[in-house]
Amino acid sequence: MKEKIKIASGQGFWGDLIDAPYHQVMKGEIDYLVMDYLAEVTMSILQKQKNKNPKLGYARDIPELMRRILPTCKEKNIKIITNGGGVNPIACADAIIEIAKELGIKNLKVGVVLGDDIKDSLDEMISQGAELNNMETGDSIKTIKDKILSANVYFGAFPIVEALKKGADIVITGRTTDTGLTLAPMIYEFGWEKNNYNLLSAGTIAGHILECGAQSSGGNFLGDWESIENFAEIGFPIAEAYPDGSVIITKHQGTGGRVSFETVAEQLLYEIGDPKNYITPDCVADFTSIKLEDMGNNRVKMFNVSGAKETEFYKVSCSYSYGYAASGSLTYSWPKALTKAKAAEQILRKRLENLDLHFEEVRAEFIGYNATHETLAKKLNEDDINEVMLRFSVRAADFKSVERFGKEIAPLILTGPPAVTGFAGGRPKPSEVVAYWPALIPKKLVTPLVKIIEA
Repeated sequence: MKEKIKIASGQGFWGDLIDAPYHQVMKGEIDYLVMDYLAEVTMSILQKQKNKNPKLGYARDIPELMRRILPTCKEKNIKIITNGGGVNPIACADAIIEIAKELGIKNLKVGVVLGDDIKDSLDEMISQGAELNNMETGDSIKTIKDKILSANVYFGAFPIVEALKKGADIVITGRTTDTGLTLAPMIYEFGWEKNNYNLLSAGTIAGHILECGAQSSGGNFLGDWESIENFAEIGFPIAEAYPDGSVIITKHQGTGGRVSFETVAEQLLYEIGDPKNYITPDCVADFTSIKLEDMGNNRVKMFNVSGAKETEFYKVSCSYSYGYAASGSLTYSWPKALTKAKAAEQILRKRLENLDLHFEEVRAEFIGYNATHETLAKKLNEDDINEVMLRFSVRAADFKSVERFGKEIAPLILTGPPAVTGFAGGRPKPSEVVAYWPALIPKKLVTPLVKIIEA
């Protein structure tokens, strides 16, 4: 058993800093590089890509990243774990193998976790007793089943552990929990038992700290963010993990950002719901048990974590088609910018009403005034506002209504309030709206599968 391992966060979402994983590999010593690419909406985007091309459906940044880091990772024995396989982890693994061959890298094992995609098995699952009702509303899945675009089970850490036990240098998964990417190497390296829920919870919370990339090392910090140094070269967080479940969060020396009690504590509060019951496939972690100690020099110790047994269910993330939407914007300048923008809104609403168009939702935002905080926004003197952008959006099941709306924005330039600018890009076009359907499925109905592909 190792005395400690260093697990480095390389991505917080698909679209995060492209160079971050490269710097994590090159600027200091690490044992694992973990990269979280997935969000609920990402799965639907990837499914659409796969439908158009069976070789796609994964985070396409990965192959070129591997071209940059594989030689160093192989030399330093850095293992890579990512859920960037999306809805097509086999294709992602194949692309990595091709890069390895081009680079002349041999004896590379890529572990692939399969089984999370249940879209084509929904009828069978329902017949076996999986209700898959919406967790938030209780609605039956039958109301949207014909519109489903993707359906993926959130697996946890143990399929990744299995891949590591089979000798994988790289593990590619589909819809694995963000926290499982970090927990898995701790289970593997330290031999943690499946029923040691305190240790599993400690690793889970470490994964929660790493999952959003630099958000725990100074990025998006709500505290004294102006004192954070060198955002341009911000260092992503690293979990220095120990067999007893204690973890020190840090970053590479010489990088920007900051790891402090405040930055780590703020990330701990991010998207957790009930702090005593943070439910994952591996355990139920108690965030109220956490102790933090700021050790200085960008090192924060996390310890004293407790947890409980996992539930009998996996969470399922479904996406489904929810009609069409379009948005258009115009910018009105001083004087009386807000008055002009509000007048334009009313004119547009009346014209849409006169056209007898039908929408499920119509929304006007006044950007530069109250688009972020809406009714909580501070009232400003009209003369203090230099410009206001009116962004007008509609959503409907009817494609033609949304399309017709797109033809009503530009005419406001010459047939509405004066001093307007900012119209570019042509008429707004309808785009498909994808909605989220969270559900539960009994674990006994789903079985992860681990496949090893060798270069």
